[in-house]
Amino acid sequence: MFFSFDGVDGAGKSTQMRLFCDWLREAGHEVVECRDPGSTRLGEAIRAILLEHSDTPIHRRSEMLLYMAARAQLVEEVIRPQLEAGRTVVSDRFLLANVVYQGYAGGLDIESVWQVGGIATSGIRPDRTFVLDLDSATATQRIRRAHDRMEAQGPDFQQRVREGFLCEAARHPERISVIDASRDVAAIQSDIREAARPHLAESHIPQP
Repeated sequence: MFFSFDGVDGAGKSTQMRLFCDWLREAGHEVVECRDPGSTRLGEAIRAILLEHSDTPIHRRSEMLLYMAARAQLVEEVIRPQLEAGRTVVSDRFLLANVVYQGYAGGLDIESVWQVGGIATSGIRPDRTFVLDLDSATATQRIRRAHDRMEAQGPDFQQRVREGFLCEAARHPERISVIDASRDVAAIQSDIREAARPHLAESHIPQP
């Protein structure tokens, strides 16, 4: 099985992903965690280019293609081999993030981003994506470190990001779950687990 976590920065992805992976492991799953971009030597190098503050201009199309290159390496080096070995993969972001950040918020054609993503991933996609939804102003206030390059693009950009996630979730409810991230940690995690259960049942993997 393949799950991914997404949503606006500051919504609590890291905490919820950790709790979700712990839950799966307690039930006997072999869980592999990764992040996109990242988790490979190439991916981490590209991540530094994309997210660290830099004076190097990056056009939105170039930005999108850099993310795609990192993702292609992640799929071939980590995700595909682990899925073929029968492990459960959980990723911090995946292709949906590109569609939202460079498409909805950045102005690129949305369907074109999906198409390029299909090539980069060889069609591999999460069985279920959990979008942690939180208003962009609150999410931004939660970030207690220096903002990375994407986080620093202003409130209007972050609002378009949120709207993009909600729009794609409405288009693809069969594989994207919107989780209200304004509540306490336990309530959020409970909804995530409930959204995951049908997929675990269909795969005949032992359920927690």
